Amino acid sequence: MSKLNLITKGLVKENPTFVLLLGMCPTLATTTSAINGMSMGLATMFVLILSNMAISAIARFIPDKVRIPAYIVVIATFVTLLQFLMQAFVPSIYESLGLFIPLIVVNCIILGRAEAFANKNGVLDSALDGIGIGLGFTIALTLLGIIRELLGNLSFFGWKFCQADGILAFVLAPGAFIALAYLIVVFRKVAEKK
Repeated sequence: MSKLNLITKGLVKENPTFVLLLGMCPTLATTTSAINGMSMGLATMFVLILSNMAISAIARFIPDKVRIPAYIVVIATFVTLLQFLMQAFVPSIYESLGLFIPLIVVNCIILGRAEAFANKNGVLDSALDGIGIGLGFTIALTLLGIIRELLGNLSFFGWKFCQADGILAFVLAPGAFIALAYLIVVFRKVAEKK
């Protein structure tokens, strides 16, 4: 598989949100605004790239019986590092995302990529896979956040462009499901044409 294909497959062919339907909890819960969606996507991408690289480097030394627990320890280490960095440099985003940052440890996208790709491939290929899948997830969450923020708050990345009230449902859980469903349909229609 070419290096470019490792990156692009996560954008369309294996998009974790629109095709594989993975990571739905943070997708639906953190996308009340575009900045939250983008921040959660970037945080997940950070952990995904680093954990893919680390797991790829140590996979041959891990016995099969403790493979999954070892992967979770590696992932938890990078999530802890991410928490420290976010608390130090972007505390407002860290507080906004709250509990969903520690929950990255059990995000099925990260553990799935460790099991399906990183433990069977080299460090560089695993990093590129993490970049591709992470970008696909980040784009999906940002797009969903933009739509929900536009319709729910009549704002864009926090900039309120209209003083009227938006559609409250789009800020709440039903709006997340509705917007996600329409985005999945549109994404699949566009992907079919390619």
